[in-house]
Parts: sequence; structure tokens; C-alpha cells
Amino acid sequence: MDFNKVLADLKKEPGFAENVGMILVHNGVVRSWSRKGREEVVAIDITPDFEKMEEIRQEIEAREGIFRAWCHANSGHMKPGDDVLFLIVAGDIRENVKPALADFLDRVKAEAVSKKEIFA
Repeated sequence: MDFNKVLADLKKEPGFAENVGMILVHNGVVRSWSRKGREEVVAIDITPDFEKMEEIRQEIEAREGIFRAWCHANSGHMKPGDDVLFLIVAGDIRENVKPALADFLDRVKAEAVSKKEIFA
């Protein structure tokens, strides 16, 4: 996954310069510890629901001031430090873009990605 290429392609889209004043990017990686009890995590198994991710992406992109929302999730067995989830939200002003990215992230994590942590 090459964020630089995705961003470069986004900037070439018709209407980009007229509609975008901010781009926010999320790059989620596998942590080496769990949220519960901070137990050591040696790996995780990730299963994305790509149809649900697309549904959420379309809802975020339809918001006022949002020019483009983009997402990608890796799947399978991963180790700490591996990239898991990539999100981009491009839009007009921070008052529209920041909450859109926060909602995008929270919804994808809650509704479209499941994970099983494997402990040491």
C-alpha cells in the first residue's frame, strides 16, 4: 500500500483544488500489547468486511464538505508493527474533515473489522 501514490492520484482528481483544504490520514498498525490489561500480543488475525467498509466510506464521503473518503484494510495473520488499516478523508475545512475521519475510523473499527489477538 503506497500512501504517496494514493494521495498523488487524489490530487489529480477533477475538483480537488477547488474543494480540498485539508487531508487527514490514518495508518493503523498492530500493537504489541492489548487494550485490556496491556498483555503482550505476538500476533493478530484480522478479518475485514469490505462491503461494510465501502458502505461506511460512502456515508462519510456524502457528508457536507467532504470531497473524498478512501479506505484499505489488510487481512490475515499479522505481527506487531504491521500495517492494518489505512483511511484518508479529504475535504474543505477542519471543522468538517476532523470529525469525518474520527467517525470513519470509529465506525470501521466497530462495524467492519474483526480481530483476534494472539497472546504470548
